[in-house]
Amino acid sequence: MKIVFMGTPEFSVPSLKKLIEKYDVKAVLTQPDKPKGRGKKLSMSEVKEVAIENNIPVFQPIKLKNDIEVINKLKEIAPDFIIVVAFGQILSKEVLDIPKYACINLHASLLPSYRGAAPINWAIINGEKKTGNTTMFMAEGLDTGDMLLKDEVDIEENMTAGELHDILMNRGADLLVKTIDEFVKGNIKPEKQGTPKTEYAAMLSKETGKINWNEKSETICNLIRGLNPWPLAYSSYNDKVMKIHEAKVLDSLPEGEPGLITNVDKEGIEVNSKNGRILVTKIQFPGKKSMKVGEYIKGNNIDKGVVLK
Repeated sequence: MKIVFMGTPEFSVPSLKKLIEKYDVKAVLTQPDKPKGRGKKLSMSEVKEVAIENNIPVFQPIKLKNDIEVINKLKEIAPDFIIVVAFGQILSKEVLDIPKYACINLHASLLPSYRGAAPINWAIINGEKKTGNTTMFMAEGLDTGDMLLKDEVDIEENMTAGELHDILMNRGADLLVKTIDEFVKGNIKPEKQGTPKTEYAAMLSKETGKINWNEKSETICNLIRGLNPWPLAYSSYNDKVMKIHEAKVLDSLPEGEPGLITNVDKEGIEVNSKNGRILVTKIQFPGKKSMKVGEYIKGNNIDKGVVLK
């Protein structure tokens, strides 16, 4: 079984490794190397590293639909499948028509819900109790192709986006292999997506993380969980950005206006919301490492009575 794999971030890596174990991966396509860190040194994607380790040819088109040389190379390979996991580019019809069987995409949501760039984060931010992975045919639209197989995952009460990412990342690799095997046997009946039940899962930005203390406690804590580890939820403490890594809902009524710090101790910072209070337990100020509040207040002050903005 000849496979061409397209993917870029860490989420793609277990899928590529599993495909290398099971099939003949002829080529890997990933995004061009990008500058990272303070030194802006060019850095390759995690997917490229795995491909190089396994002596698999790597192609890094800036825009695949315009790269005739790479498209011709794919036609020359004549793969049975093109497998796409968070590649970061939309494929043209010319590319979609190349494989013998199909172009198959792994998407980290239960489609048609949470189409788009950040399905893991938005599922948590919106307070969902379940999510999962879906394999689907690739179409010219974004995450709109016919669905093949699904795998449901429970979102536990305090689960962060980072924790959910890792679960879906590993289970997605198994779902891809199952999809390929069952599809070739003729055991999968593709299903149309229909109308999405949720809004498009838009790309995250740093602005997504600004906390509105006039929201309910649960809504604020969902935002904090859904943006951990990036870009992180934040508020302003005495005109300094305070990133909030962890918090939980307290079973108590608010005492004063939303955003007011009502208590600070080794357990955390109690802050009013619209309908109650939350306990902020892990924070980070500019230029500093993230710390549990109990550790931070050993050498720094967080004052009761300040209103977070």
